[in-house]
Amino acid sequence: MTKTQAETQSVNEAVNRAAPLLQVEGLHSGYGAIPVLRDISFSVWPDEIVAILGSNGSGKTTLIRTISGLLQPTAGTITFAGKPIGGLSPAEIVRRGIAQAPEGRRMFSGLTVEENLRLGAFARTDRSTTVLRDDMEMIFEFFPRLRERRRQLAGTMSGGEQQMCAIGRALMARPKLLLIDELSLGLAPIIVETLLDILTRIHAAGTPIVLVEQDAAVALGFADRAIVLETGRVTQSGNAEEMLAKDDIVESYLGKGEGA
Repeated sequence: MTKTQAETQSVNEAVNRAAPLLQVEGLHSGYGAIPVLRDISFSVWPDEIVAILGSNGSGKTTLIRTISGLLQPTAGTITFAGKPIGGLSPAEIVRRGIAQAPEGRRMFSGLTVEENLRLGAFARTDRSTTVLRDDMEMIFEFFPRLRERRRQLAGTMSGGEQQMCAIGRALMARPKLLLIDELSLGLAPIIVETLLDILTRIHAAGTPIVLVEQDAAVALGFADRAIVLETGRVTQSGNAEEMLAKDDIVESYLGKGEGA
């Protein structure tokens, strides 16, 4: 790389870091006439891992579903890569670059692992056999267990293997931002540790991550920053390492379970 190229790259990186990849401002959302989220504001930068913490009913999953287009905001804005996405369809949001590994994995249990992975590319226009084969090979590099199970029905795998498949399926969309809802739900600590190690590699390869998690120790040990939701509002936010040192945070969110 020449000096001029290096200088240009440095400028481009500075410009990219000067604006958040995802910006949520004054967001309100819920289910019909039932409000859940109230005035939610936070941002995710291109080089970050951000954790969203909260107990059951705090609104974590509602937030992820709203960002993903599965729920429509009733007020506020969601901006991704400088463009508004609030109110767009889930398929269009995937095309814009946001993919989700949902709570509970939601495998197509009667399809094989490979078929589940291919479904992750449904919104892409470049679905040639060669391109999808190369992308699937990348998934298998991150998750060797999936290579071993590629012909197996997804519904017959363990919970940890299904979580690997859910993340791999999301990665098949080639996301600019990966959302993971309740990574540790129902999984043994050693499996969660393995998944976090893989996610660290995925992030190092250039994919920002938003991790929705009820277990504070898991989330804060992995993320750069965190926000805490309580009854649909942001009550705390900041550096993850500093928040991990707060006894009230860890004691309040050590349990695991479904989010609202």
